[in-house]
Amino acid sequence: MATEITNYHILFYGSPDGYQTNRAQISLYGADGKTRAFVRFNDQGMTFENDYESNGIIRMHLPSAMFENVLDVLRNEKPVYIYFAQNRGFLSTSKEPVGEGE
Repeated sequence: MATEITNYHILFYGSPDGYQTNRAQISLYGADGKTRAFVRFNDQGMTFENDYESNGIIRMHLPSAMFENVLDVLRNEKPVYIYFAQNRGFLSTSKEPVGEGE
């Protein structure tokens, strides 16, 4: 089941190795204020974990090169949804008309 995301929080990890194999993390929250997902970003050469869901919280892993794209969607699109299916995290928008603009 998809959950609408209403808020987010960004965390960057320093040092050459990052933190727990990650370089940055965007936490996603639902309308109830509860954490719904962690989107974690890894630099090339870092260990990539598989996506998973535990206790209702999705952990999604992407390359660091996608950080700006994810942030752009969170800043500029509404509504945004997160869901877990086929052992993968999915971040999505709803259907929008062509040429709608920002």
